[in-house]
Amino acid sequence: MHKTSAWPLALTYAGLVVYASLYSTFEWRDQGIAPWAFLAAPLPRYWTWFDVWTNVLGYAPLGFLLGLSGLRSGRTRWPIVLATLGGGLLSLVMEALQSYLPSRVPSNVDFALNTAGTAVGAVLALGLQRAGTIDHWSRFRARWFATDARGAMVLLALWPWALLFPAAVPLGLGQVLERVESWVADMLADTPFLDWLPVRDIELQPMVPAAEVVCVMLGALIPCLIGYGVISSIRRRVWFMVMLTLVGVAATALSAALSYGPAHAWEWWSLPVRVGWAAALVASVLLLPVPARGCAALALLALVLHLSVLNQAPTSAYFAQTLQTWEQGRFIRFHGLAQWLGWVWPFAAVVYLVVRLSHVPGPNEALKTRMGR
Repeated sequence: MHKTSAWPLALTYAGLVVYASLYSTFEWRDQGIAPWAFLAAPLPRYWTWFDVWTNVLGYAPLGFLLGLSGLRSGRTRWPIVLATLGGGLLSLVMEALQSYLPSRVPSNVDFALNTAGTAVGAVLALGLQRAGTIDHWSRFRARWFATDARGAMVLLALWPWALLFPAAVPLGLGQVLERVESWVADMLADTPFLDWLPVRDIELQPMVPAAEVVCVMLGALIPCLIGYGVISSIRRRVWFMVMLTLVGVAATALSAALSYGPAHAWEWWSLPVRVGWAAALVASVLLLPVPARGCAALALLALVLHLSVLNQAPTSAYFAQTLQTWEQGRFIRFHGLAQWLGWVWPFAAVVYLVVRLSHVPGPNEALKTRMGR
């Protein structure tokens, strides 16, 4: 048996699929239609290849992760079949629940394509397993990362996807205070509990360039420190730092290109961003010799400071207009996935680091860390 990161990634992806499938949850109501009626409905007369590939590719990663987790854990004799059934069952439930959303149309074709996509992903996992690719990855992971690196690897794998949703400050994940306040106020409207909400004496002030430098620096440094916490070799930490920087820059540029157009892919690369990222690189180099547990503690401290500074500033009106393009325009099927990752990632990282720091390593783990693999 192997402790694989595929299972928590599969659960995360399934949760995002649920959100994307049930978006517009404020419109729930009974429309007088049986939730399973779509199974016997006539095939749609009009369809596009875009819809076909969207439904197939949307569930393929889920099938891959479910199939891979079954293959690596060794707990089931039929991992590919069970992965396909799991993805198909999730799609069946999502299509049935869409019967209660007037803005969504349940479809037997979508259900079939989602199941097919799950099967394609699961078969791909089986093919890579038989070709030895998964074993190569396992050996690479054993050389590079600590044995308890699963949580860190999940966070690091999700970080570039979280960056795809546009942020008011580059790498500024977790800026949720304004939205949470607005959501709570709407929920408590016309109730006596609305008066219980705290009222700020001073409105949130726009972020000054110095604060933006700090946010960018911490935003780039936090995932680096999380990686340092499960990588003991200094040489490998250097390679990890370089690759993480390239991935972060590429993901942020892609987000800008999706938001404002390819011609504006590098508009975010302003002077405060350049200074903040350079400071993060310098700090990453200086922290290369720090022990893994110290890196985890520093990452937790940096996360708390990052969220504190970031949520003391409001989002600009121009940025709010950009979000409307994602939330009401052509990205409506995708925005929920990246948006929730951008909101939740820093808080999930806080939970992971608190749990990791509360664990006392045994003598074997401590010896392995000192030996640097």
